[in-house]
Amino acid sequence: MKTKTKPPSGLKILFADDEPTLQELMHLELPRMGHQVTVCPDGLTAAAALERNRYDCILVDLDMPGLNGIEVIMRAKELSPATDAIVLTGKSSLDSAVAALRQGAFEYLTKPCKLVELQSLLKRVAEKRELTNKYRALRRQLDRVEGDPKLIGESSGMQQVRRLIERVAPTTSTILIRGETGSGKELVARAIHDQSLRAEMPFVAINCGALPENLIESELFGHRKGAFTGAEEQRVGLFEVAHGGTIFLDEIGELPRAMQAKLLRVLESGEIRRVGDNDSFTVDVRVVCATHRDLEAMVAENEFREDLMFRVNTFEIYLPSLRERVDDIPRLAEHLFRRLRPDALPAAKLFSPTALSALQSHKWPGNVRELANVVEHASILCDELPVSDEHLPRHFSSRQLHPQVKSIGPMTLRELEMQAIYESLERNDSNKPSVAEELGISLKTLYNKLNQSADLQKSA
Repeated sequence: MKTKTKPPSGLKILFADDEPTLQELMHLELPRMGHQVTVCPDGLTAAAALERNRYDCILVDLDMPGLNGIEVIMRAKELSPATDAIVLTGKSSLDSAVAALRQGAFEYLTKPCKLVELQSLLKRVAEKRELTNKYRALRRQLDRVEGDPKLIGESSGMQQVRRLIERVAPTTSTILIRGETGSGKELVARAIHDQSLRAEMPFVAINCGALPENLIESELFGHRKGAFTGAEEQRVGLFEVAHGGTIFLDEIGELPRAMQAKLLRVLESGEIRRVGDNDSFTVDVRVVCATHRDLEAMVAENEFREDLMFRVNTFEIYLPSLRERVDDIPRLAEHLFRRLRPDALPAAKLFSPTALSALQSHKWPGNVRELANVVEHASILCDELPVSDEHLPRHFSSRQLHPQVKSIGPMTLRELEMQAIYESLERNDSNKPSVAEELGISLKTLYNKLNQSADLQKSA
């Protein structure tokens, strides 16, 4: 049995039109649709109402005395960027309707409009707002569970990162965060958002490398119903969801070249166009990007647009890898452990000197993300504090990690081969993809050789 979808809640609407018949109609019909409405006879009255109250949606005629509809929309966006706008226009004023979309209007309707069309459009506005509110609620809930995201560390590199965040956060500049995978680039992006003037608006994070290539445009910009096979309903894009706030494009170097041109257009004009739609509209979004790749090299290889690189790299922040800030590891490890074990007493000693020494001598190819996994491993094994090196994963132990190849006399080709593999495993802290790359063999070949060696040792 299917559960019924809860209808979106009603909106607080400001309606402005100089036609008395429409004023009376909306005064009656909008409440019947479940909405609250304030009716204004002209643009000046609407602007005054916007000064006194905040509205979820404004529904305005383009041609009004005093202030026209576009001027009312601009005033509404100044006072409350999250307010959505719908414009009413005659068929002879479609160019003005398109201009209104460029000023941030959600949609337009031509007069005379049908009430069913208006109801459907208001439903879309309500669904978009509910999606945004759910995101904020989930974000707050996640912050309560995980604690506020923090940039832990007092190394010179992290102090520089904090200084740069403090300077750039209040601006509207586009930002590029560079750093290795797992180093915490999303935390930097969130810190920028939290210290900006947009902190109360949505923060939307997108991993460009994780989006299917055939759906990227729809995910980012939305689509019209029937725009392509499977588009059974209209979809709000993530740029729309982030309106008024910040959008974080992680791993922007993975964005297909065709989408790079479309993103460039958005960054230059602030306009987006849903898939299957002819008209574009304006969004107010601050863009923060991140990558672990060398964009300059990608430009030289014609894999990344040079004009887009210059556009996203208005202001650059480099986030050091964990091995570049070894002194931060004790504090980071304690922070991560207390998130997993909040029951630990504040004054409790969490890690033994030998465990900290093992953590600080590790190369950390996976950066903070790898450290988080190691700490979680230790929290599961450790019944009584402090965590010792015995609670760390096997390759952190002082015990021999890999068997030594012993041979009396000249070594066989297989023995020489296995010795090279074991030595590479030691150098790369058992990171098998790195070992395969270092030795110039496939990962599958590496596993086959390790399995063959293990079988030979068992039979010996």
